[in-house]
Parts: sequence; structure tokens; C-alpha cells
Amino acid sequence: MSNPAIALVSTDVAPRAKKSIYPEPFASRMEGREKRILGDLFGLTNFGVNLTTLAPKAVSALRHGHTKQDEFIYIVKGHPTLLNNAGKTVLAPGMCAGFKAGTDDAHCFVNETDEPVLYLEVGDRSAGDEVNYPDEDLKAVFQNGAWVFLHKDGSAY
Repeated sequence: MSNPAIALVSTDVAPRAKKSIYPEPFASRMEGREKRILGDLFGLTNFGVNLTTLAPKAVSALRHGHTKQDEFIYIVKGHPTLLNNAGKTVLAPGMCAGFKAGTDDAHCFVNETDEPVLYLEVGDRSAGDEVNYPDEDLKAVFQNGAWVFLHKDGSAY
């Protein structure tokens, strides 16, 4: 990146054009989720930062857990429900959650309300990461800077 941003208003950043990197039939389940990719605008390479909006009834991702990448979420607006191995937890603005890599604590957020949810997500970009999706016939492997999606038996989508 030749001229990274110095500062910007995060909500002025256009949402990512591609709604999801999941293969179908999973990508269409991400309808109502908008990600604004922020970290890349500053030339950050060790971790990613996204400002994500969930419309009412939208989901953040398929319930998942990383083998090598940590994740951190900070709730800016709204009341998303965290779904993880412990069950359901309703969050509120100012609350945060972290997901340590390798713990198999599969997680996602669902907006079960009638108001939009806005949260900041931060995740590292550790090489060799894999993502497990316990509720789906899906796994992801981070190879050469990109996600490759496979069936659990290792065959390609």
C-alpha cells in the first residue's frame, strides 16, 4: 500500500463489496451483514480490523473456532446475542468478548433484535490457521494469504 490512511471516519468507509467469502450454500446466509474493512486502509498486515453491522435477524458468521488466530469483539451499538459452546449471552454497548485460538470455543453473533448492531472485530493473521465449523460440513484453511474452504472430509467446495 503506497499511501495508507492517516485517520478516517470509520462509518464513511464503504462496506466490503463481496458480502461473504463462504462458498454456497453458506454465503447467502450472511445476508444482512456489512463489513467495513478498516485495518487494511492503514497498511496493517499482522491483524485485521473490521467495523461490522448486523441488520435485524442477521448473523455475524457461521459458528466457528480458529486453531491459531485470536479474535476480539467490542460492541459499539445494539444488543447482539453471542452463541458459543456455553450457550447464549446477550451483549450490550461497551461490552467485549475474546476468543483465544485453539480452544475449540465455536462462536458467532446473532442479532435477535429489531435494531441494527454495530461492533468492532479484531483478529490476527497467523499463518497455518484452520477454522472449524461444528454445525456445518465445512472447514477452512488459511493458505498463501487466502482462505480455502473444504468439506470436513477434505474435498473441495
